Amino acid sequence: MNLSQFLLILRAHYKIILLALIVTVATTVTVTLLKQKTYKATTSLVLNYKGTDPVTGNAMPSQLMPGYMSTQIEIVKSMSVALKVVDTLKLAEGEDVKKSFAASAASNGNIRDWVAAALLGKLEIAPSRESSVLSITYTSLDPQSAARIANAFGDAYQQVIVKLKVDPSKKTSVYFNDQVKLLRDNYEAAQKKLSKYQQDNGIVNADKSLDVESMRLNQLSSQLVAAQGEAMEASSRQRLAKGNAADSPDVASNPLIQNLKMGLGNAESKFSEIAQRLDKNHPQYQSAKAEADKLRADLNAQISAAANVIGSNAAIQQQRGAEIRGALAAQKLKVLQLNRTRDELAVLSRDVDSAQRAYETISQRLTLTNLEGQSNQSDIAVLTPALAPLKPFGPNLLLNTLMAIAVGALLGIGSAVILELLDRRVRSAADLAGADGLAVLGVIKKSNAVARRQSNKQALTRRDPPIGSSVAS
Repeated sequence: MNLSQFLLILRAHYKIILLALIVTVATTVTVTLLKQKTYKATTSLVLNYKGTDPVTGNAMPSQLMPGYMSTQIEIVKSMSVALKVVDTLKLAEGEDVKKSFAASAASNGNIRDWVAAALLGKLEIAPSRESSVLSITYTSLDPQSAARIANAFGDAYQQVIVKLKVDPSKKTSVYFNDQVKLLRDNYEAAQKKLSKYQQDNGIVNADKSLDVESMRLNQLSSQLVAAQGEAMEASSRQRLAKGNAADSPDVASNPLIQNLKMGLGNAESKFSEIAQRLDKNHPQYQSAKAEADKLRADLNAQISAAANVIGSNAAIQQQRGAEIRGALAAQKLKVLQLNRTRDELAVLSRDVDSAQRAYETISQRLTLTNLEGQSNQSDIAVLTPALAPLKPFGPNLLLNTLMAIAVGALLGIGSAVILELLDRRVRSAADLAGADGLAVLGVIKKSNAVARRQSNKQALTRRDPPIGSSVAS
């Protein structure tokens, strides 16, 4: 079927097309005029996201996610928001509503849920493109009711958003309270353990004590080296004094011995002079000899005493070195003990610091969580509240009429095509050529003169009745 055949079919069945069009338009206009008027009220909300939480100061990237707006739409369309609207406006307490609920098929359920479901059925939520504005539209037969319910949905949505943010914070704060108590006990136990360890070991400041003891250890090491050197020198002097005390530098440098030597030298000179002049039995001779012997004996006694002093000094130096060596060993043990004590004290101090940090961190989290749980601030703000519409939204007579014309035309054309398919007729040479394979030899078209004569004849026939019809009358 080509376009010319299709147009011939439409011309042949134009009455059916007109009939379908007229019936459809008349029916649509009648229904539109009889239908009740509906009103739509819209409230606009702005979803503010500043990037940081007003309480914690943390960044909130979740609001920038693609699914954030879809999530907010689902929250608005939830039963929680609808039930809050029902309770706020007391929509389930009217007598008419109760009668309608009793007559409905859901009378065995809850009237609040029934009313909430009815509200959601008339609710429309539309996000603005490339913005954070959310429009909530409610359709009702009463303009005041439409505005009131739309605003109620906006308020309920804000309350639910706050509740969704506050409830998890309250539950988390309960958990943090328990953790704070536990960590406080751990911190106090670690602090007590550290204090007891310091008291048991007499530690005031481990670092300063270690510095003092280390300094003392270094001093003892230096003293031991010096004492060992002095002891070696004293031992050498002692050996020299034992071999030939008179030749010992320490003995020779003794002033008393030097004086005795000088006195002995003078006495021997005097004795030698007297011995040349006098006999040994002479009193002067004996006196000079006795004096020289006495000085020699005193000198030997002093030399022996000096040698003994050198030996005693060597023994003292050796004993002093042994004492310093013992003190050094004891000091080493004490420093090692202080090192072990400092290490154990450092472990205990780290335990205290770790417990303190954990306690302070969880305390800070608890404070922030409590603030979040007490915060009633919402990220939603009303941009434009819903107002009672002055004009009804529907039914739209012009729009419905245009749609009825389009639908009626389609129905008429469809009916014409169906009738043509049920009773196919030859309406053109193409139809005749296509039927049973017949060949078309020629097409006779009406001339303009023939067409005018036929039209004049038809006009005279309509003006003057036939003879048979007049005789019959």
